[in-house]
Amino acid sequence: MDAVTEAFRRDRLLAALTLIAGAGFVLAVPFALMAGAEFFLPITAALVIAIALVPSLEWMERRGMPSGMAALICVLMFLGIANVAIAAIVVPATGWFSILPDRIGQIRHNLRPVIDLYASLDKIIAQTMKLVQRTPAGGSPRTVLAQSPNSLLDLITTSAPHALIQMFFAILVIFFFLSGWTSLRRRAISNRGSFSSAMATARVIQDMVNATSAYLGTITLINVVLGAAVAAGLSLISMPTPLMWGGLVALLNYIPYLGPIMAALLLAVGGLMTFSDAWYALLPAAIFIGMHLVEANAITPMLVGRKLTINPLLILVALSFWGWVWGTVGALLAVPLLIILKTVLDAAGKPDIAGFLFEEGTLTGTAPEDHGLSR
Repeated sequence: MDAVTEAFRRDRLLAALTLIAGAGFVLAVPFALMAGAEFFLPITAALVIAIALVPSLEWMERRGMPSGMAALICVLMFLGIANVAIAAIVVPATGWFSILPDRIGQIRHNLRPVIDLYASLDKIIAQTMKLVQRTPAGGSPRTVLAQSPNSLLDLITTSAPHALIQMFFAILVIFFFLSGWTSLRRRAISNRGSFSSAMATARVIQDMVNATSAYLGTITLINVVLGAAVAAGLSLISMPTPLMWGGLVALLNYIPYLGPIMAALLLAVGGLMTFSDAWYALLPAAIFIGMHLVEANAITPMLVGRKLTINPLLILVALSFWGWVWGTVGALLAVPLLIILKTVLDAAGKPDIAGFLFEEGTLTGTAPEDHGLSR
């Protein structure tokens, strides 16, 4: 009895130390990732992209193609798609940024009916602002709106060499990961101590690849179709550069919940910059919202199905975490990283923190009576 009690106390102590160390690790990881974003962000994005390309690599390898050649084709295919997307979105978007300062007056004119509805509230706010701050309210906004696009373009120009280096590094990571994927998986399985451990490792690797590639492939197909439909709808109402708006919608739709809201707001601003009638100017955003409601409530649930369904709370937490750590790129990577982490944790087992805190057990779910303490 004393030996069993002593063993259980030792397990409790080790579990407490493990829990404290794990909590410290969890608290330190986001700050380390944020501080080392220049290193961790390209590697993480490259690994997610490489995992999504693994099914294409394996398909070519099964047909006798060498791993290096298959990896090169996958990388070239990805670069081709990325270049088409950049040409369709970034180049026209630069033109929209350049004309934004000249269209501020038109945006104000289109929003005048809405502003008039809240004229009384606007007066109250103006009087309050005069009491708090006596500087003129009209100068600063004009300066910010006129200079913001220029500073953004200047920022992109000055950071281009650094961004190109990171992009080249990420491409190399994708290529070498794919070219060595087969041997890497074989070593990970063959180095296990038992057959059951080897099978568990193989199952985890396959589940991670299948879940990530299935999600990204399905969502990419849905987003491309949605972007094409939005571009077709915008071309019917003579919205300039409909392909850019369709590509922007497809890109932002990778970010759950927040992405469609951003796309609708950008389309509303674009419509106000283009059309003189206020209600007609909101038609681009209305077209996207209508199509997105059909996609989110009918098409995506039908194609994605229950296997790729993730708890919305987990998605929101992942978006908040990765968006805080790495900004917009982190938000784009949030769901794929959540799928990878969830797959690994489901296979490895989750610690029973509640059992340790409230049932006097250990992190593996072992209760005191399991050690014979209740006798």
